[in-house]
Amino acid sequence: MPHTLLAIDDSPENLDLIKNILEPHYAVKVALHGELALQIARSQKPDLILLDVMLNDICGFEVCQQLKNDDATRDIPVIFLTAMGSEDDEVRGFKIGGCDYITKPFSPNIMLARVRTQIQLKEKTDLLEKLASLDGLTEIPNRRAFDGALARQFNQAQRTIIPLSLLVLDIDHFKQFNDYFGHPAGDDCLKRVAKTLVEQTQRPEDMVARLGGEEFAILLPNTDFTGAMLRAEHYREAIEALRIQQVQHHLPPFLTASIGVATWAMAVHDSPIRLLEAADDALYQAKKQGRNRVCAISLHSHDTG
Repeated sequence: MPHTLLAIDDSPENLDLIKNILEPHYAVKVALHGELALQIARSQKPDLILLDVMLNDICGFEVCQQLKNDDATRDIPVIFLTAMGSEDDEVRGFKIGGCDYITKPFSPNIMLARVRTQIQLKEKTDLLEKLASLDGLTEIPNRRAFDGALARQFNQAQRTIIPLSLLVLDIDHFKQFNDYFGHPAGDDCLKRVAKTLVEQTQRPEDMVARLGGEEFAILLPNTDFTGAMLRAEHYREAIEALRIQQVQHHLPPFLTASIGVATWAMAVHDSPIRLLEAADDALYQAKKQGRNRVCAISLHSHDTG
C-alpha cells in the first residue's frame, strides 16, 4: 500500500504540479486551505505533509505549530514549501518542527528525493517506536505503551464523558509453576495467555498489555461497569479453558487467573493512576477471596463487588 502524502498550497496550479511529480510513487491528498488541511491531517494521518508557508487563511508556520501541538499529528513529518529564501524563516520553520524545505519553483528530482528521504526516516522511526513499545517475550504492548495509552484514553474519557474500564489480570500460582516446570515452560505459558487475551479482544480500540512478570492489563474504552465485568469473566474462563496443567497436588489441576476490574464514570478528581490503583486493589481482593475470580471497583460510586 503506497504511503500517503498531504500537500497544502493555496495555488491549484502548484497542487497539480506536486501531484504530477509525486503521484507515480505515493497517494497524494491536497488541501487549498490551512483549516481544511488540519482536519484532513487529524482524520486521515498522512505519512508526510508538504506545507506552503504562505496560505490565504492561516500562515503555514501556524498550521505546523498546531500539528505539532496535537498528539494525533505531532509525529507526522512536515516539509515546508516556500519561495522565500530568508535564513530567519528557515530557522523558524525548523524550530517549530519542520524537517526540511523545498523552494519554489519546484525541481521534480529534488522534491522526489527529499520526500523519499523523509518517508524512509519515518519508516525507521516508526519501526523503532514499535519495537520499543512491545514486550519482547509475548510481542504484545509493554508497560511503557500501556502507560501512554492509559493516559490518552483517560483524558479522552474525561473530555467525552464516556466510561473507561481497566482489567488487571494475574496468573494464579505462577511462581510455583515456573519453579516446578522451569523458565522455558513458564515463558511458553505467558505467551499462550497473552495470545488468548488478544484473541478474545475484538475491538481495535481495546488494548492488551503485559505489565510485567505474570501480570497483564486490558484497557477497555467506552465500556461501563457491567460490560467490564462480563468481559473480565470471559477472559477468566478463556484462560481456564487453556487447561495448562499444574501438577503440584496442593494447587488446582490447571492454571487459572484472578482479575481486578475498575471503571471510571464521571468521577471528579480521579486520574489514570487512581484507575490503575483501583484495578490493583480489586485484583488483591480477588486473590484474597480465593483466586480464579473477578472482583471490581467502580470509581463512579466506589462500590466493590
